[in-house]
Amino acid sequence: MKTTPVTKEDLLRSVIAVPPLARHADFSLNKEANRALIRYLESGGVRSLMYGGNANFYHIPLSEYSATLDFLADAAGADTWVLPSIGPDYGKAIDQATIIKASKFPTAMLLPMSFPFNDAGLAIGIRRITDAMGKPAVVYIKNEPYLKPETLKALVDEGRVASVKYAVVRDDPAKDDYLTALCQAVDKKYLVSGIGERPAIVHLRDFGITSFTSGSVCLAPAGSMKLLELLKAGKYDEAEKVRATYIPFEDCRDGISPIRVLHDGVTLAGIADMGPMLPMITGLTDAEKAQVLPVAKALAAANTGFMQQKAAA
Repeated sequence: MKTTPVTKEDLLRSVIAVPPLARHADFSLNKEANRALIRYLESGGVRSLMYGGNANFYHIPLSEYSATLDFLADAAGADTWVLPSIGPDYGKAIDQATIIKASKFPTAMLLPMSFPFNDAGLAIGIRRITDAMGKPAVVYIKNEPYLKPETLKALVDEGRVASVKYAVVRDDPAKDDYLTALCQAVDKKYLVSGIGERPAIVHLRDFGITSFTSGSVCLAPAGSMKLLELLKAGKYDEAEKVRATYIPFEDCRDGISPIRVLHDGVTLAGIADMGPMLPMITGLTDAEKAQVLPVAKALAAANTGFMQQKAAA
């Protein structure tokens, strides 16, 4: 596992995969399946793994937290950056922060609060949590209002922010006053598009933010890496063609459940058996599986083509 502090170059070198976490029927970690998914991602060029909502870190018991982190650190390749999550509530996050401090992880992502919080209180929490970690945090902005731009700037200026995962969904991602204000408040090198392939082109081309996170990358990592490569080169027409490969699966995720479709989609595509989801959420129904199965298989099959293109380049 890569343990050096997070830099812009780290964020640019890889799509940030947001994988699910495989479990056995008794909800214990399925280490073999998780390793299989990590190796699959790394074979496609991915070198950044973020374990957050898709991995259901919201509901991991504190008693299992250290062992889960130890496993992920051991399972990742030597040059792969692993990003665990903490929180979202303050009580859980402050206890987890002491575990992160004693670990080799260079940062952790603070899962987004939904209730109760306000801007000033959230800032106090981030300051105390980063003090307890002794490391900067990744701030996850999923809704508006969340942190005010000036509040985020103050936290960045204090050295408390490693990066910002921006995941506010818009009908038109090109029209986003909140993202515009954040881009004006802090250096764009801190900002990462956090909603997968769908808005990635607009976010990187029009707003100039750095890299993007993806769940669908778990089915076709080589394609997501190709998309990032084209975006960095400014080849937007070619990038649109690659992005189109991911939209059917993203449509399933948006239409059913982003987390549930990804979790079971990895299994349905034949990549690794993810097993059941940790409560308080369940996997797909039989009818939903029938809808997702052909789409998941098609996206995983497309990865073979992307891998061949990569080998021929």
